[in-house]
Amino acid sequence: MTASSALPGRLTGETLRQLRGRWSTAQLRALPATVDVETAGSVLGMGLWKARALIRDGRFPTPVIRHGQRYVVPTRPLLMMLGVEPDTPSA
Repeated sequence: MTASSALPGRLTGETLRQLRGRWSTAQLRALPATVDVETAGSVLGMGLWKARALIRDGRFPTPVIRHGQRYVVPTRPLLMMLGVEPDTPSA
């Protein structure tokens, strides 16, 4: 999978580093309803450690949901922050 392809399945750390801050609108719209912290950080142009530090300090720029021992980030607020309209399902 190349960094410019659609986003089927889980992305590797290397792919996320390549995409960091360079996500296309189509790639953003292809994200699932929630993403992990590393993906959310990549979308916002930051690495995993910075994203974790902002979450720990309560300063991550979008809502974060604690799910057991891990955190997930809802995709819709990420898209709204970036000014990307989410795909609307066709009827």
